[in-house]
Amino acid sequence: MVRVYLDRDADLSILRDEVIAIIGYGSQGRNQALNLRDSGLRVIIGCRPGRSQKLAEEDGFKVYPIDEASERGTIIYMLIPDMAHREVYEKHVKDRLSEGKALCFSHGFSIHYKQVIPPPFVDVIMVAPKGPGPIVREAYLNGSGVPALIAVQQDYSGKAKEKALAIAKGIGATRVGVLETTFKDETESDLIGEQTVLVGGLMELIKKGFEVLVEEGYPPELAYFEACNEAKLIIDLIYRSGLTGMLRAVSDTAKYGGLAVGPKIIDEHVKENMRAAARRVKDGSFAEEWIQEYESGGENLERLMRELEDHPLEVVGKKIRRMAGLER
Repeated sequence: MVRVYLDRDADLSILRDEVIAIIGYGSQGRNQALNLRDSGLRVIIGCRPGRSQKLAEEDGFKVYPIDEASERGTIIYMLIPDMAHREVYEKHVKDRLSEGKALCFSHGFSIHYKQVIPPPFVDVIMVAPKGPGPIVREAYLNGSGVPALIAVQQDYSGKAKEKALAIAKGIGATRVGVLETTFKDETESDLIGEQTVLVGGLMELIKKGFEVLVEEGYPPELAYFEACNEAKLIIDLIYRSGLTGMLRAVSDTAKYGGLAVGPKIIDEHVKENMRAAARRVKDGSFAEEWIQEYESGGENLERLMRELEDHPLEVVGKKIRRMAGLER
């Protein structure tokens, strides 16, 4: 059984003399920084000039160029997008690391796939809240928190795990529960989950369901409601009560149809496709493909986005969301 760490297992005082330099002030950067400061910790921001810098200054933080923040910070917390880690680390962070400092991440991609290779004289840790930045902040302000994962890749100081737990406490995660994992397991499970279920799998399931309904002669608007709009209602029920709780909230007809027919749709063939995707994550093939795509300018990603925007599901969806007041 995986151990769950709570407030009593973490001690903020271990960070009393630390300066946490948050690199990046986007969704996670801003909201984690605010929580850490409100927990009594010393936080500075490192970011490029522009909108993020202005927002951080308006929020009352001391803001520095990334290289200066990395020099001043004793814990350098990389909260910029994964694909920017290598460039920013090489140009602005690497030469500002000194013995006993710590590098912290909220996702393990750049460490696991060796985009960032830290020196041996620093701690390398991860604190990964399992929710978007605004929810991390909202939960903290409400006296709760978002669950998180922690991991230690390199423990130079002998206190790396304690630092990770303290940061997790600082953002509110230990109020609800923190699990210990590894950079490898967090990275691979995150990518596999995104591709097979949370992003890729769900999108394709919704699209295919919509296409079948339309091909069977039903109006696109009706198909959108059945395949896409109501998916949120079902996911909300699952989130609150699990699969069984969701089934107890729907009709007996829906229960029987879902239990009897669902496994014939999402069958062992689909599961094998998922295994194939998992193998590409675990052997590094997906990471290599994505890094090459990013470094070449992202033309394939842009093409795939355009194709999705032109899909009939998206076209009719915009109309229905406007009708519902969800989109202008």
